[in-house]
Amino acid sequence: MRANRLVLAIGALALCSGMAPVFGQANWQVTKTFHVGGDGGWDYVTVDAEAHRIFVTRTTHTQAIDEETGKVLGDIPGQKVSHGVAVVSKVGRGFITDGGGSGAIVVFDLKTYAVLGTIPTVPDSDGIIYDAAMNEVLAVSGDGGVLMTFKPDIDPANGKMDAPIDLGGKPEFLASDGKGKVYINLEDKDVVAVVDLHTRTVVARWPVAPGGHPVGMALDAKTHRLFVGCRNPQKMIVMSAEDGKVLAALPIGVGVDATKVDGAQAFASCRDGSLTVVAEKSGSYEVVQTVQTAAGARTMGVDVGRHEIFLPTAELEPATTGRPRAKPGTFEVLVVGR
Repeated sequence: MRANRLVLAIGALALCSGMAPVFGQANWQVTKTFHVGGDGGWDYVTVDAEAHRIFVTRTTHTQAIDEETGKVLGDIPGQKVSHGVAVVSKVGRGFITDGGGSGAIVVFDLKTYAVLGTIPTVPDSDGIIYDAAMNEVLAVSGDGGVLMTFKPDIDPANGKMDAPIDLGGKPEFLASDGKGKVYINLEDKDVVAVVDLHTRTVVARWPVAPGGHPVGMALDAKTHRLFVGCRNPQKMIVMSAEDGKVLAALPIGVGVDATKVDGAQAFASCRDGSLTVVAEKSGSYEVVQTVQTAAGARTMGVDVGRHEIFLPTAELEPATTGRPRAKPGTFEVLVVGR
């Protein structure tokens, strides 16, 4: 009897310890803050998990920041209005979209952070990702209304992109399924455009209603679900990546700019200082937590191996007209973990 009780006790303890992560999955909170400083605003965050660093664009320059300490590892100069970064470790290069002037993509060395060259693009070059399966860097131009593609081993001094793909609207951000399909938010059309990279054409346009003005985009390749952050109305749209069917429309904060996926959960980061956590329960999606971050923390990057979310912001002056200005030297990165 004593032995049986011991076995049962051990079994119960093992069961409880095994279940603990399940119950704690939604318990996200700000765990630390990196006080980085420096001039410039901020836009997209790209996590380079292999090198334990993040890249944050800062308008005229781009910073590489250590994931663990917040130390600035490198600072890449020479941009007019930087937006996003794509990292391609196998060729040792990073790519920064510069939406200022006539448009450009800055190519830099991932080890030294030295600028290797600049590729002419289309004005207002914005969202950028790397599709490892297709071995292509993909970037969009909001004003140009196009998807741009090129191989990561492009000549950084004299190389040219492929012919741009017309999208028929203003793109914001994008996701790729690694099989030749790219999903792109068209903010002014309230649709997700689906591009076939093999034929280089738009093959579908899926409405995001009851959401509107879609900006954030993330794909869960395992479940074939798209998570689309919409600003007006303020919704996270859960959409099938197979046929565009809207599976859920969930409330989020004001000023969403990014959506991300980590395991079985999705996130929407908003300018009002909220991070919405969404999960599927009993066959339907619901908001399982809202994390208070900080005003201005509208973009994010996720290290899925460490289960950490990085959100840039700064101390903000009281708004008079338009967006509030950041106080000089107060740029910081919040780290949210479980």
